Amino acid sequence: MDKVETKVEVLKEAAVLAKAENKAMVKEVKAEAKLHEAKTHEVKTDAKVIDTKQIKKEHFKEGSIKQVAGDAQAQSEPKPIIVRKKSQFSDYKLFNKWSFSDVIISDLSMVKYVNLDPIVIPHSYGRKTRGRFEKANLNIVERLVNKLMRSGQGKRKLSGKFIRGRGSCGKKLETISIVEKAFEIIEKQSKQNPIQMLVRAVENAAPREDVTRIKKGGVSYTLAVDVSPLKRLDEAVKNLALGGFGGSFNKKITAAQALADEIIAAANNDLKSSSIKRKDEVERIAKASR
Repeated sequence: MDKVETKVEVLKEAAVLAKAENKAMVKEVKAEAKLHEAKTHEVKTDAKVIDTKQIKKEHFKEGSIKQVAGDAQAQSEPKPIIVRKKSQFSDYKLFNKWSFSDVIISDLSMVKYVNLDPIVIPHSYGRKTRGRFEKANLNIVERLVNKLMRSGQGKRKLSGKFIRGRGSCGKKLETISIVEKAFEIIEKQSKQNPIQMLVRAVENAAPREDVTRIKKGGVSYTLAVDVSPLKRLDEAVKNLALGGFGGSFNKKITAAQALADEIIAAANNDLKSSSIKRKDEVERIAKASR
């Protein structure tokens, strides 16, 4: 029994010694941690303190100066709406003379339908006329060329004044040469890009309202309706072509000169243009039928 008691006492003493050692180790670790915190605090206090308020004030001053300068510039020069479509043929120019890159479309409703893909010769050989709404992917200059080749009298015969085509139907190369000469005249007279003048003329000559005929119970009447953007573009290009041929019909003025005069007048929103007159007439009839 004495041996057992001595062993138990020895184990108790060993346990007490182990606890004491553990406590000492914990105290040493805590002391080291405190020293480390004190050192890091000294490093932080020694570092330069950045004045955040001063930075905010300087940033606000710079931003306010930039904002005031931007507001003054915006008031002096209104920002135009520039729409450009990326193309792998962006370096191409119409007839190797006029670029499509700097043409601006101001009417947002017609941005999707006025195609300005760079081309040299406005001739796609009918590749973009097979599907529904496919003509929206046709270049605006080629659409003008195609409208100039139409035959027969105009809408509601236009008082029977002239016949479109005048023997040029199907002769696309001849019509392309007429458009090229007309663009040269436009550039000479207006000192501007003729493609830009054409786009502006189309925007000004496009009617916003038209009438449709409704029949109910044997009684028919007209009702004013809004015109879709694609229809507006079709009507505008058609009226420009009609005005060009109307100005040269039974006169000594060439077709190129008459087309150039019509585009310039329509671009300037001048009432001398027959396309502008036609647009005003259509909108006036539609307004009376509301």
